[in-house]
Amino acid sequence: MHSKREEFRRLIAGPKILVMPSVFNGYSARLVERLGYKAAFITGGGTAENLLGWPDVGLMGLEENLTASRAMANCTNLPLLADADTGYGNAVNVFFAVQAFEQTGVAGVTIEDQVWPKRCGHLAGKEVIPAEEMVEKVKAAIEARRDPSFAIRARTDARAPLGLDEAIRRLNLYAEAGADLVYADALLSVEEIRTLARNVSKPLTVNMGYGIARRATTPLLSARQLQEMGVAVMGVPRLLPGAALRGMMKAMAVLAESLETGEVVERPDLTVSFEELHDLMGFPEIVALERRHLTESQLAAKYGTNR
Repeated sequence: MHSKREEFRRLIAGPKILVMPSVFNGYSARLVERLGYKAAFITGGGTAENLLGWPDVGLMGLEENLTASRAMANCTNLPLLADADTGYGNAVNVFFAVQAFEQTGVAGVTIEDQVWPKRCGHLAGKEVIPAEEMVEKVKAAIEARRDPSFAIRARTDARAPLGLDEAIRRLNLYAEAGADLVYADALLSVEEIRTLARNVSKPLTVNMGYGIARRATTPLLSARQLQEMGVAVMGVPRLLPGAALRGMMKAMAVLAESLETGEVVERPDLTVSFEELHDLMGFPEIVALERRHLTESQLAAKYGTNR
């Protein structure tokens, strides 16, 4: 785990912007690694929606979040940054939440300054706690970690209710409290991103709402444009959950067509093959383990006499 965390720190401190797609289950985590990305962020919203079938309004609890994060961390070699929401309470709750997330094998966590229950950063009705209270949460997170390479990202949602200047002030307070990188959600313009990047003292994350451009408040920019502004990390939080849902909708439409016409409608372009799926999910590794460790009689039962 330490090596993953050291790699994550190296990536956020490097000269090239780190692009972090957001993952929400084993499929997405393995796919992002297979496609060559160096790190990923576990989307709290996507994970909550995937697990519970309800929107990102603070319904997913700590234990559900830990279980999902542990599963994703254990099926990939990528450094993953988990989403601890508000830390599930006050600074004392944050202390124990950070220790619990560290034990899952993730490379770090994000903690935000919304009130609880929180909501998706691009939804209306957000409220934030006093900056001084969040500072103590960050300090508690720093004190809690056992591995000093475990990263703490501090997020502010102050831009919408309190303005850009307050978001900048808060991020610098959180940086002074020990946060390793910072993040302001729902910025409204290119100039706001540029201003924020110039005026914060720790590596900055900016999320790009690819796939939800009609709903996202932040204008879409390329990784190169963000890097030129001084942004260290580009998050892509909603692309994979949205693409997965769109793919399922298209596939189910084909099934509906088949039921309507009474004919077989096969569309292999809408799905991966059985073989592709099991290759991505690590079935060849399972077979290799079986061949190394099962007895001759067990192997014969599975594969016949020809091993």
